[in-house]
Amino acid sequence: MTVPVLRCTIDPADASSSSSELLVLGPSLGTTAAIWQPALASLAASAAGGRARILRFDLPGHGASPVATEPFTMAELADAVVRLVDQAGGGRFHYAGVSLAGAIGIELALRHPDRLLGLGVFCSNARIGTEESWNERATQVIASGTPSLIAATPGRWFAPDFIVREPGLASAILNDLSETDDESYVYCCGALAAFDRSQDIGSITAPTVVVSGQYDPVTTPADLELLATRIPGARYFEFADASHLAAAEQPARTAAVLADLLAPSDPYVRGMATRRAVLGEAHVDAAQAKITQETAAFQEFITRYAWGDIWSRPELTRRERSIATLASLVTGSHENEIAMHVRAAITNGLSRAEVAEVIMHTALYAGLPPANNAMAIARRVFAEIDDKEIDG
Repeated sequence: MTVPVLRCTIDPADASSSSSELLVLGPSLGTTAAIWQPALASLAASAAGGRARILRFDLPGHGASPVATEPFTMAELADAVVRLVDQAGGGRFHYAGVSLAGAIGIELALRHPDRLLGLGVFCSNARIGTEESWNERATQVIASGTPSLIAATPGRWFAPDFIVREPGLASAILNDLSETDDESYVYCCGALAAFDRSQDIGSITAPTVVVSGQYDPVTTPADLELLATRIPGARYFEFADASHLAAAEQPARTAAVLADLLAPSDPYVRGMATRRAVLGEAHVDAAQAKITQETAAFQEFITRYAWGDIWSRPELTRRERSIATLASLVTGSHENEIAMHVRAAITNGLSRAEVAEVIMHTALYAGLPPANNAMAIARRVFAEIDDKEIDG
């Protein structure tokens, strides 16, 4: 047994960041670091994502990593990740992994608890499959190579409509499987066959998030909900319309979970970061400049609980929260807040047509007068945005 060599890509933090936080992302067996790419744009747009360096590694014989020439264990894969981090500057780090890399994360949390700031377990477990099933998989690859796995893989990896919805991404992921080195794949199967930390997970101390995919037949939602109950303080999320590669299938929700993993522990600090990301620096700076002795406590309350708690939770994406917020504001005829949240909705990824659609849908249940007023406010906001773009 030996510690394998891993290769990685590093996405730098935002140029304005004064933080050196590191987020390490690992892929599932048969895929490469590219499976995290769909989530990175959404993550970079968040305050937490913008301040972190992101290291994405490939498993042995996958992507950029050299082929393995000897067997290795899950413990040795965890040591290889730590070695990679040390080569990138060392220190403590956040970690999230899918399937096999999620198992590496569990091993990291138990083997190197002093290095881990937070753990994201995506569609993985303290034991995945059985020794017999991994030995059967290895035998198939020895006989026919990794391309022989492709026919049976989409049903495990993807939700029923994913290939139709994202044909290019699905094809690229399956192509990475076909190009994986056969011997390295077999060694990964051996590491999984021998891996069983099910009796140890109660000792994990890192803040942990466990994510399952609704249709995952490998690490089922029931299995992962149980896993989360056995890791002290762990939170559990099930991604709808996703299967075993939920991190690639649901990039916005994945980014929200990763941003939550990176979020500061102080809810006020977290809230201020979220508030600035959603409402914009200029708006928040102007609001802060107006704070008086009488309003300071209220402003802290809003930042801590509205932005640091509710708006920072990963159960809904910011886009979804904008839809809910606009509908609520229209219903309550809260005209002073509507303009601010129309701008926030645009920042959070809604198109102007979608903002109008939310208002029209709300009219059906809240009545025409408040919706009519909201539509007029939205038109003014759109015009102000256009004027600013022309002036710029």
